[in-house]
Amino acid sequence: MAKGAGSAGEPIELTVGDRTVRLSSPDRVYFTERGETKRDLAEYYMSVGDGIVRALRERPCMLHRFPKGVSGNKVHQKRVPAGAPDWLETTEIYFPRYGRTADELCVTELASVIWAVQMSTVEFHPWNSRRADPESPDEWRIDLDPMPDCTFSRIQRVSHVVEEVLDELGMRGFPKTSGGRGLHIYVRIEPEWGFPQVRRAALAFAREVERRAPKDVTTTWWRKDRDPAAVFVDYNQNTRDHTMASAYSVRGNQRATVSTPVRWDEIDDIEPDDFTIATVPARFAELGDLHAEIDDVSYRLDTLLEWADREEIGDDEDETVDLDDA
Repeated sequence: MAKGAGSAGEPIELTVGDRTVRLSSPDRVYFTERGETKRDLAEYYMSVGDGIVRALRERPCMLHRFPKGVSGNKVHQKRVPAGAPDWLETTEIYFPRYGRTADELCVTELASVIWAVQMSTVEFHPWNSRRADPESPDEWRIDLDPMPDCTFSRIQRVSHVVEEVLDELGMRGFPKTSGGRGLHIYVRIEPEWGFPQVRRAALAFAREVERRAPKDVTTTWWRKDRDPAAVFVDYNQNTRDHTMASAYSVRGNQRATVSTPVRWDEIDDIEPDDFTIATVPARFAELGDLHAEIDDVSYRLDTLLEWADREEIGDDEDETVDLDDA
C-alpha cells in the first residue's frame, strides 16, 4: 500500500543545472506495484535530461498529474498554476471551443521538468508545434494504435511498412514505444502548413500503409467499425490540441513504463514493458538519445498532400468526435 501523507518524507532540494528545485513528499510511492517514489520519478527525469528536454523544447505542454500516485485520480492540467517560479517559461494558447486562453508550460531547461514533477506530473504531453508559431506544426506524428485484440507482433510488422513508405518518400522517421502496446513514429516537417493540412497528409499516408497491409491495418475512424485485431493508424493525432506522451515520458501505469526511442533495427526484438523508469536510465547512458538527430532535417508535405488531393481527402474528413476515442 502506498505511504500516507504523514510518511511521505521531509522536503528535499535538487540541484538541476543552475536551479534549485524543492521536492515535497519525496517518499510518496507513485507506482505501488513497483514501489518507486516521487523522488525516483524526479531522478529518472534527471537521468534522461537531454532527451526529455529535446522532446519538449519550446512546445506548449499539457501535464498529466497524479497527486496521490498513479493509483489515484489523474488531473489533466493545461494552465500553469499561480505561484510558479518566475524563471518558469510558458506560452499562451487560445482554445476557440471555449473562447479562453491558457498559459501552458513551455520547457526550455530540465529544471522546468523537475518543477512539473514537484507538481505531481508523471506524463508530459507536448503539442506538435512550437510556441513561435503554435498554429503551424513542425512534427508529423504516426501513431500505430493497437485495437483490443491486436498483438504487438502485428504492430512490429506494420512498423516496417511505415518505414518502407517513409523511405520511398525520402523521409526519416524516429520511432519510439508508446509506453503501452503501440508504437509512435515522429517526422520533422517544415512548419508551412496548418493542422488541417498536416492531418490530411497523415491520413493520405495512413491509407497508403493500409493498402500495403490490408490484413493488418485499418484507417476506419469509428472504433465500432474497426477490426478488433487490427492496427489503427491514428492520423487524428495531428489535429490541433491532440497530444501524445513525449519521448522519455513516463506513463501513468503501475508498471512505470516509458515512451522510449528505439532503433528501426531493434523493433522486432523489443518488448514494450521492458522500458521502465528502472531500465531506461542505463539504456540512455549507454546509447544516448536515439532522437538526438531529429531536429537536423525537416521535410515537406507536398507529395503527401498530392496523395490527399488524389484521394479527395478534405480538411475535416472523419473529424467528428468518436466518444470512444475522446
